[in-house]
Amino acid sequence: MAKSQPSWALGVPGPDTPASPRTMRTLRKIQSHQVLSTSSALIAQTQASRQAGSHEADPSAATPGAATRARAHRRARSNSDAASREAAATPPANQRRPARKTGSGIGVKRSLLENLLRDGPQSSNPHEGLRELKYLVLSSRVDADGDGMSPYRIYLWLVLLNVPPMPTDDYLALIHRGRSPAYAKIRNDTFRTLATDPLFKRRVTEASLIRLLNAVAWKLHDSRPKPRSRPSSRRREMELLVNAPPSISEESPFGGELEKVTNSTTSDSAMYVQGMNVLCAPFLYAARSEVEAFALFHYFVTRECPGYIRGAMDGVHKGLRLVDRCLEIVEPKLAAYLFSKGMHAELYAFPSVLTLCACTPPLPEVLHLWDFLFAYGPHLNILCIVAQLIRMRDLIFESPSPNKILRSFPPLDAKEIIALTVLLVRKIPEDLYAEMISHAK
Repeated sequence: MAKSQPSWALGVPGPDTPASPRTMRTLRKIQSHQVLSTSSALIAQTQASRQAGSHEADPSAATPGAATRARAHRRARSNSDAASREAAATPPANQRRPARKTGSGIGVKRSLLENLLRDGPQSSNPHEGLRELKYLVLSSRVDADGDGMSPYRIYLWLVLLNVPPMPTDDYLALIHRGRSPAYAKIRNDTFRTLATDPLFKRRVTEASLIRLLNAVAWKLHDSRPKPRSRPSSRRREMELLVNAPPSISEESPFGGELEKVTNSTTSDSAMYVQGMNVLCAPFLYAARSEVEAFALFHYFVTRECPGYIRGAMDGVHKGLRLVDRCLEIVEPKLAAYLFSKGMHAELYAFPSVLTLCACTPPLPEVLHLWDFLFAYGPHLNILCIVAQLIRMRDLIFESPSPNKILRSFPPLDAKEIIALTVLLVRKIPEDLYAEMISHAK
């Protein structure tokens, strides 16, 4: 039989054997391991019971492992996204919604002029609506910023001048034709168009000005009637010219056709005249596209003031004579003083008549003045020039040589000039006013 080994050989102290420090440490380790094992088992059991309860409460919830795998495959979301989504979901109760903006960039509150232009007249009579639109232009100015820009001004001009919409392809076809016969003259003028006006230079490029004027030149060139071939030969024509010197009636071999061409706005020298670049500048500045500016400018020079762009510019010279006559009526003392100095309108008002005062800065005031002129007629530009002379009256009387003062007019004040022009209209006789209306035709 095997003998029993003593307890000290097994490392367990007997009842009579004193415990060594090493033996006590071993016992404490065993007890600590049992306690920790029991605690971890209890914790795991508690967590399992809680998870089982939550799954019973929410049957659609996935298992913890599946949720972890799904979260791993989902794109990570930044904290800024989470914050913005939470803020969007729960906006503050005291936060105000921003004011709604219109397409024009101006707030919901619009002027009566813009409302009428957008919505049309309340009545079905377009003539009453147009009359109301003109009155609003006179009574309440067009809303514009410091640079003179307005989101609806160009549409107001299109309505007042009754200019129909123009397809963009028609304008592009004129551009793609290249240089017109008047291209060299155009290039000689465009670089100095409103050269000292920073607003114009910042918004309108010389290239766009050249394109538009060149397209207008092509349009005027195309509208000229082409001469028809005569039944006789070229030799017969030369013999007639040599043997029979042409009389006034014979200088027009095509009957009244050549005379019609000479008196029309589309004669050879009418494709471009100096000063058309300045007259075109405000259209390009106010328009939202070159097509709109082209449609307005071409209509204006061919329908409203064709006499200004004919070769002899007879409409401009008629307007200058009208300035002198109107000044004699409304301000005879000032007119007599200027005439005594030899200062007639031919010497100082030529640019103002030709360009409808666009040659006088600032450009935003020119646009306000044009709102008035397009509403009530470009012929009122004659009285606008007279109004500027009246406002300069004291300076002219005090100067021994008024030509120095009239060499450059003071800055435009459209509001004052329009108010004075309305007063001057009442003093103009009917026959003279009729000449004003027809002088540019």
